[in-house]
Amino acid sequence: MEFQHKSVLLREAVESLKVKPDGVYVDGTLGGAGHAELVCSQLSAKGRFIGIDQDQDAIIAASERLEKYQDRVTIIRSNYCYMAKKLKELGISRVNGILLDLGVSSYQLDHAERGFTYRVDAPLDMRMDQRQEKTAGDIVNQYEEQELYRIIRDYGEDRFAKNIAKHIVKAREQKPIETTGELTEIIRHAIPMKIQATGGHPAKRTFQAIRIELNRELEVLRDSLDDMIDLLDDKGRISIITFHSLEDRIVKTSFKTNQDPCICPSNFPVCVCNRKSKGKVITRKPVLPSEKEIEENPRAKSAKLRVFERIR
Repeated sequence: MEFQHKSVLLREAVESLKVKPDGVYVDGTLGGAGHAELVCSQLSAKGRFIGIDQDQDAIIAASERLEKYQDRVTIIRSNYCYMAKKLKELGISRVNGILLDLGVSSYQLDHAERGFTYRVDAPLDMRMDQRQEKTAGDIVNQYEEQELYRIIRDYGEDRFAKNIAKHIVKAREQKPIETTGELTEIIRHAIPMKIQATGGHPAKRTFQAIRIELNRELEVLRDSLDDMIDLLDDKGRISIITFHSLEDRIVKTSFKTNQDPCICPSNFPVCVCNRKSKGKVITRKPVLPSEKEIEENPRAKSAKLRVFERIR
């Protein structure tokens, strides 16, 4: 199956980077290279593009799609949290722009055997990097009830988290939970029917929670943002598309702190903490997809784009 992924906020995200033809740009979540292709088309032969992704299928697809720009493209299989290290290995210490398109790709959702979707019965996998040993099945079958409750409540923001965790633990006492279909049925029994009739697919939030936990998505984002901002050259920009309120909150908070880092009490006449601003937030409010885009690609519905510009 071809790696297909409809890039969300494509034009808005790439325009926000203000691409310089001779600049250096990094896409930390390369995916099917939709955003990457548009960036590369604006680079001269002197420009440089580095694409990073931990999914082997994405690496193969992106390599094919960007073949015509191979003189200026380097593709690396890794997690974007190692961006600074990987760039250093290439002799790059500063970049003009960084793009992240977070969450799960259309390809990963549509490719049933990857175990990301609750719509088709498949092994409980959900690994974004298939070199990783731990799978969604390990979380479902090995986590204590309290831990399951915590991740479903915090990462899935599901008000029935306690009951879902209880049902999972009870079911696995009979036999291990091995497939997405089995897990979906267990979740169905944990949520009142009248809620299921109006609240969207009952398994959506739990699957999201398990995926975020397994791939450490929020930790990686939280721990990488400052390092990525430090990589930016003067007037360099970082543009991030999120699909989840917790991701968006992390990005919003980080950008705000990097703009206004002072922690002195408000009654101090001058700043004594010596924390210096690293730049400015470009998007006072996040950029949202148009109604037309949501109509054409329903997965764009929860997308938010935020942009920060480095000032050295």
